[in-house]
Amino acid sequence: MEVRLYVGNLSYNTSEDDLRALFAQAGTVASVALIKDRDTGRSKGFGFVEMGSVAEAQKAIGMFDGYTLDDRAIKVNPARPREERPMGGGFRDRGERGGGRRERGRDRDRRNNTRW
Repeated sequence: MEVRLYVGNLSYNTSEDDLRALFAQAGTVASVALIKDRDTGRSKGFGFVEMGSVAEAQKAIGMFDGYTLDDRAIKVNPARPREERPMGGGFRDRGERGGGRRERGRDRDRRNNTRW
């Protein structure tokens, strides 16, 4: 049974190959995924490593939680299940679109057809 680990506080220079080589010291690495910014392609400073078994995952946590990699003390924990996010496309709870300018004074009064 493969176990997914969260690896945080990574340097932006750390590569998937760096993580694979490091975690291979604890056992079989099934997969490595660095999370990257959608727009820039730059690492977000965290990722996931999937270990081959529970024992290997526990060994990796013991070996690498707090380990210094690229001058950063990394965090290694069991990954939590991904939370479901509501599909919204930028709408707020009240059904409003965000990011617009706020109407004041004359603009609001003209829209409401009131005299000012």
